[in-house]
Amino acid sequence: MELVVEVADADAVTKAAQRRIADEPDMPAEERVHAESAVTEDTAEALAYLVDPFDLVGEVPGIELQQASWSAEQVDYDPDAPEWDADEDDGDEDDEDDEEDPDET
Repeated sequence: MELVVEVADADAVTKAAQRRIADEPDMPAEERVHAESAVTEDTAEALAYLVDPFDLVGEVPGIELQQASWSAEQVDYDPDAPEWDADEDDGDEDDEDDEEDPDET
């Protein structure tokens, strides 16, 4: 499963993560410095600090979360572009089309 999120205001996400860090009085100083740096430098880190993937799916029947990871990249979103078609597969079929048929020369 892949979840794509558009961050409309990266500064707001960063500030919310910073507030959450500031509101954790039991966090050791060294960990606090590291967390503040991480959420300031990377919006994905800020989002990861605010959203717990286990909380997102923990109560959903039939789901057991094995691993969660976060990454971020800047993209130009065009909802009319074919690469943004939500109903399209991840390209598995394209990979098969790219392979050469060993019988063809």
